[in-house]
Amino acid sequence: MADTELNAKTIALIDSLKTTTGEYGLANGGSEYRIITEIFLYKFFNDKFGYEAKLIDSPYKDRLSKAPKWDAEYDTFNEDEVEDLFTYLPGNVPRLKPHQTLAHLYNASGNGDFSTLLDSTLIEISSLNSETFSVTTSGKTKVQIFSAITTEVKDTTKRDNFARSLMSAVASFNFESVFNEKYDFFSGIFQYLIKDYNNAGGGKYAEYYTPREIATVMAMLLLEDNKEYKGATCYDPSAGTGTLLMALAHQIGEDRCSIYSQDISDKSSEMLRLNLILNNLVGSLPNVVQGNTLLEPFHKETDGTLKKFDFVVSNPPFKLDFPEYQEKLASDGVRFWAGVPNKVKNVDPNKPKMAIYTCFIQHVINSLKSTGRGAIVVPTGFITAKSGVEKNILQRIVDDHIIFGVVSMPSNVFATTGTNVSVLFFDRTEKKDDDKVILIDASKLGEEYKEGNNQKRRLRPEEIEKIVKTFRNKETVEDFSVAITYDAIKEKGYSLSAGQYFDIKIDYVDITQEEFNERIAEKKETLKNLFAESADLGSAILKDLDTLEFHEYVKI
Repeated sequence: MADTELNAKTIALIDSLKTTTGEYGLANGGSEYRIITEIFLYKFFNDKFGYEAKLIDSPYKDRLSKAPKWDAEYDTFNEDEVEDLFTYLPGNVPRLKPHQTLAHLYNASGNGDFSTLLDSTLIEISSLNSETFSVTTSGKTKVQIFSAITTEVKDTTKRDNFARSLMSAVASFNFESVFNEKYDFFSGIFQYLIKDYNNAGGGKYAEYYTPREIATVMAMLLLEDNKEYKGATCYDPSAGTGTLLMALAHQIGEDRCSIYSQDISDKSSEMLRLNLILNNLVGSLPNVVQGNTLLEPFHKETDGTLKKFDFVVSNPPFKLDFPEYQEKLASDGVRFWAGVPNKVKNVDPNKPKMAIYTCFIQHVINSLKSTGRGAIVVPTGFITAKSGVEKNILQRIVDDHIIFGVVSMPSNVFATTGTNVSVLFFDRTEKKDDDKVILIDASKLGEEYKEGNNQKRRLRPEEIEKIVKTFRNKETVEDFSVAITYDAIKEKGYSLSAGQYFDIKIDYVDITQEEFNERIAEKKETLKNLFAESADLGSAILKDLDTLEFHEYVKI
């Protein structure tokens, strides 16, 4: 099947599920994303199990692969045969019992109380696959992969039909042709799947989606050109739905790295789990943690210190008020060596004031191995900061030679914020004072497009190539990039803005002495007239002031 056809069919499946939830009054509700992602994943599990069961070298291979319908044949398996088949399957393949397959459920959809059957089946599959497919909270509670979904329809008389509609939506689609696809396919599908549920309107801990092209640029610039990686550890302390981690894993090789993450949002953790499953990174699911990274970092060494990683990426929230635990963070001067933002007197969820991203910058740096590399998205205003925590961080990353590059991105590249952003790139390997830092101003790049009511901007492939080539080669390009030493950055007051290092251009125009004199005379005459007007105006104001008289009822 051609990629375009496959992509269209997968998107049509997602649209069909969204139509179903809309028909039952669940569109744009808090539960819609969970229903759609869970039923989508259930179908994926069903087809993945059947695909692997037919492919794996086992006593049951021919029996299943040569049957007109594998799931009908699987229905004839006894309990011992089912358990024996499970022993042949790789650990990253979901397990389903005969009565849990989609075909078995679909055949029972005409029976009464079908919604209860669907919900109980999903919960059973969760329990059966708990060890492999659960994610964990920072308190070490397992979050199961499936839950009851039909109960979200409050009218109990409509639940059975709702369950049947969901089954009908997925019954005609087959994922088997998808399993050989890679990141480039699944990243687009995942983006489409979650696009309506991943925005800044989601409450205090809103999910901030990183566009694929930005994630790709970050991943490419973190990796050394033509270097082979094996066993690399990749971490995101504010992982969201995992876009940055997926791009990084794809550049390294999904089979050559392990993923670690933490995010305070339970919704993000669920979406990240789906992202890992779709991209064949099931082995990293035990490392996905839901919890407050700054307050309770989960990934630690045996001695209680932060775990160190080869690569750390982050697109944290820029501002978030956290007065309830500000003092606790501020008391940890080792971890937060540059300080933390001051408390706010009046917390406003709609207009947060505390620059929480400064805490994440420090956490990212603290989480890097001595040879590790990291990248973090920050508001562009940070790179020219003159005071406070921001200034302290700038001084540290320059003085200690941690920063090795900055890319200032075009405006409106992010879906949920109009803030101009830049990406900082860190490298903990030892460097000298005269080593170069590459600063790129890509703010003028990109093409405009409209998404809904939002005017946005995206990088074109040739522009991504330009950024990557310039960055890796540390090229100085007029009005675009500059390679500058650490000492030179200190002389500029620790500014990491490329524009402040660009040469000032003076345009020279050939004119005669006579033309020069004429222009000067014109300017002098214009100034003389302006000065005269100013004097007249001043005299008039003073005259008016002289006419003012005192009255008791007049308050000045």
